[in-house]
Amino acid sequence: MKSTDFLKNKTVLITGGTGSFGRNFVEYLLKNSKVKKLIVFSRDEFKQFQMMEELKDERLRFFLGDIRDRERLARAFHGVDIVVHAAALKQVPALEYNPFEAVKTNVIGTQNVIEEAVDQGVDKVLLVSTDKAALPVSLYGATKLCAEKLFVSANSYSGNRVKFSAVRYGNVMGSRGSIIEKIIKTKKLDTVHITHEEMTRFWINLEQSFELVLFALQNMEGGEIFVPKIPSMKLAELFNVLAPGAKRHVIGIRPGEKIHEVLLSEEEACHAIELSKYKYYVILPENSEMFNIGLRFKKYFKIGRKLPPDFSYESHTNKEWLSNDDFRKFIEGLQKRLASSKNKHD
Repeated sequence: MKSTDFLKNKTVLITGGTGSFGRNFVEYLLKNSKVKKLIVFSRDEFKQFQMMEELKDERLRFFLGDIRDRERLARAFHGVDIVVHAAALKQVPALEYNPFEAVKTNVIGTQNVIEEAVDQGVDKVLLVSTDKAALPVSLYGATKLCAEKLFVSANSYSGNRVKFSAVRYGNVMGSRGSIIEKIIKTKKLDTVHITHEEMTRFWINLEQSFELVLFALQNMEGGEIFVPKIPSMKLAELFNVLAPGAKRHVIGIRPGEKIHEVLLSEEEACHAIELSKYKYYVILPENSEMFNIGLRFKKYFKIGRKLPPDFSYESHTNKEWLSNDDFRKFIEGLQKRLASSKNKHD
């Protein structure tokens, strides 16, 4: 069975559909699925215009709006089968100085998505979360942890009519505004600013994020958080590949940053299942009163295994590391895509 066959004749809406993930996921679905309708919901009219010009497809629709506006969501969700909730404010330093803006979008906006998904009878709603939600130290991570908790709890009052689950992953290689894209676009770089020489991060490419989202949508029972097994890399090694001749200036950790990230905490591992065949972990809900864990998630227990005591999945103790050669190959492909995109817009 193809990974997108379950989307045939479905109407899919993506909040934050003009962002890095949303924009590329839309293009992927148009090429690789038989969705009946694909709705881009975002507040950026210029990026919607660009997508409209570039992705000419009769199945594609655009809905201008903000997830802070529940009435607008009500109209947008009418007749929708699946919602992928990717809209969020994400820039860590900016949100440290504008905290309630993050709360209004990432927490209140997420609750609006939940409420309207229930009211409009959507079948499945999937939250796109981040490793910063695990043991958060930043305001951004804390709001995404809240969003995850809201999604898990939403299953208790949807009456199983709507399923709510989440995916959680690390930094996306080549995403809009990332350090990778910034360095590639800089013609000559004499100095690079490093926050900490030992800092590590999880890295995922766009294709892997698509596979994770599709796996979650196809298999979700409601209440799970899906976590991929992905490689780590030191940020210092990243600069070795991107700017080998540049001088390094260590500036110290910025507000809200960690030296290392966590995708699966030791506490969460106590109620998580490893799906080795698919290279994923599935974090199951803790609340046994709210969920009949053994019955609701029995398929995971059949195909997976419980994690050992004291297990955690952290970027600096990860067994899989992104090699410099593999990273160079990715950069070469990204440079070609950026050049192609620039030619389209010129």
